[in-house]
Amino acid sequence: MGFNMRERVRRAGHEVIGYDRNPEVSDSESLADMVSKLEAPRTVWVMVPAGEITRATVKELKELLEPGDLVIDGGNSKFTDDQIHAELLAEKEIGYLDCGVSGGVWGLENGYALMVGGDAKHVEQAQPIFDALRPEGPREEGFAHAGKVGAGHYSKMVHNGIEYGLMQAYAEGFELLDKTDVVDNVPAVITAWQRGTVVRSWLLDLLVRALESDPELDDLRGYVEDSGEGRWTVEEGINNAVPLPVISAALFARFQSRQEDSPAMRAVAALRNQFGGHSVHLAGPSSGSGSTQV
Repeated sequence: MGFNMRERVRRAGHEVIGYDRNPEVSDSESLADMVSKLEAPRTVWVMVPAGEITRATVKELKELLEPGDLVIDGGNSKFTDDQIHAELLAEKEIGYLDCGVSGGVWGLENGYALMVGGDAKHVEQAQPIFDALRPEGPREEGFAHAGKVGAGHYSKMVHNGIEYGLMQAYAEGFELLDKTDVVDNVPAVITAWQRGTVVRSWLLDLLVRALESDPELDDLRGYVEDSGEGRWTVEEGINNAVPLPVISAALFARFQSRQEDSPAMRAVAALRNQFGGHSVHLAGPSSGSGSTQV
């Protein structure tokens, strides 16, 4: 994603010097080498995995940059890290912005939606870069100065929480269509939703694209990771007493996808059998995946 962002900014006429651990895509040998090739005042965009890698990168940049330079964290960092980074860099009069970025692998051609947190003077300093990255059209439809430091990543966190819910709803609809013997052509139905319906979206378009190459989605395992933002969104719902039943359920569904045999559902089956004599499926003696109904 960072590689594509570099290319999009270059297409807008800006000079970009990148550093990556992979020398095949890097323009410099190290962070220090990269900084030495940039003219002050520098704008350094950090696009690495959230957590310790980002924290270590910001600390190293503090030692390399000069007063008046600007650091933008465009990764999916937790918003609580942003104030720490801003205060650390401010000790050397280096500016800091946090920027939530949405666009994925399609952003090079389509542009990226940007949600930025930080001081207005720093946003103005980096605005030409934001304008190069955002989609064509009115600025407000692809860019927002969301508020103070942390607001950009907080906004992206909520964005991704909503994404969890939307993806889960499409997935459950697909499963029901696929399960019934009433509907014969599931891909055709979902494709027909792309125009004129209230459920049309880019995510729906991507589902159609996936079904074109694998109509039953049989080539995939139903194992889904979560990158952290869904968890953080649910945590913030708890902290602010905001009910998030859809987003929470979508997150828990991802947890369930990683269980080959859910202990919780085994307990439910046992309880139904105990209080009502309902039938249960017994695990096979060899593989544990076979069953016998009693």
